[in-house]
Amino acid sequence: MRFSFIPFPTVLAGFVAVLVGYASSAAIIWQAAAAAGASALQISGWMTALGLAMGVSTLVLTLWRKVPILTAWSTPGAALLVGSLQGATLNDAVGIFIFANALIVLCGLTGWFARLMKLIPHSLAAAMLAGILLRFGLQAFSTLEGHLILCGSMLVGWLLFKALAPRYAVVAALVVGMVVAALKGDIVTQSLSTAIVMPQFITPHFSITGLLSIGIPFFLVTMASQNAPGLATLQASGYKVPVSPLIVISGAFGLILAPFGVYSVCIAAITAAICQSPDAHPDPGKRWLAAAAAGVFYLIAGVFGGSITALMAALPAVWIQMLAGLALLSTLGGSLFQSLNVAGERDAAMVTFLVTASGITLAGVGSAFWGLVIGGASFVLLSRTARP
Repeated sequence: MRFSFIPFPTVLAGFVAVLVGYASSAAIIWQAAAAAGASALQISGWMTALGLAMGVSTLVLTLWRKVPILTAWSTPGAALLVGSLQGATLNDAVGIFIFANALIVLCGLTGWFARLMKLIPHSLAAAMLAGILLRFGLQAFSTLEGHLILCGSMLVGWLLFKALAPRYAVVAALVVGMVVAALKGDIVTQSLSTAIVMPQFITPHFSITGLLSIGIPFFLVTMASQNAPGLATLQASGYKVPVSPLIVISGAFGLILAPFGVYSVCIAAITAAICQSPDAHPDPGKRWLAAAAAGVFYLIAGVFGGSITALMAALPAVWIQMLAGLALLSTLGGSLFQSLNVAGERDAAMVTFLVTASGITLAGVGSAFWGLVIGGASFVLLSRTARP
């Protein structure tokens, strides 16, 4: 079937999926790369590589299974990296990406994914994610103090669309913020560029401390908060696909392309739902066309990855902080709800949440890891003492 025969609403669904994906997380990825010491040129290369990786992997999986399978980078994983990569080098970051993606491929090859997730109580995994995301929410609303017009208008735009058209709430905040920043003269136009930036190969460096403190929490967050919901979304939409091959193929893309800044390739959930809905196509058997269109749009966005990064750099830092916070607000709220929803696990979940949110570093290992360790120990102890 030729691309010209695809109905316009189907193509539009693919475009909206990619737009929402970039609007909700491009700013967070930019922060993560900057935290590892990446230059503006290197960040542009990351965005190019990520766009191309998502485009190719989406097309491969969708055309292979004839099912609307979208891939995405791990937004919660990027949020973890923002705080965890402070003081690390790009070489360290790439080593962590390779390690985490290798674990993902191993889980797919061995079928350990479901069993591994059962070892960690869902409430604790959700609490760890909430602890990671808390700083983004606090940072977003703290921007109102000195930048009320810009950040306040973004908040108002987000609230209005959250009430009227929730799917476009983050897009509304992005557009409103850009317009207000332009009117206020806050956009540094000298940095804007449409040049195509090729990704740079970065030699990985592996350190035990980095792999333990960042690599393992990053792997767990990616699997629990990105791949698991992505597979659940597919099943909820009525598509039965083999789990292990999807995990292996998406993880392999991330493993091979990690030296170029592709920190993760996962099964998408939120953006995939856009292409899996009746709005994309009335026939469930043809909704894969929307995902294929999204793959093409990802490729186009990848080619212009340098322009996306230049735009991020041109806009005020508070715009990025507010956008990232609003984009992660639903995930933060959902994580808090899941972590506290089971009364018998609530205390252990709170310990996990607070330890993770504290940002402590013990023996050179970061708070996300210790949140799971201390929270897990609390879970085991409290579970035993609660038995009759």
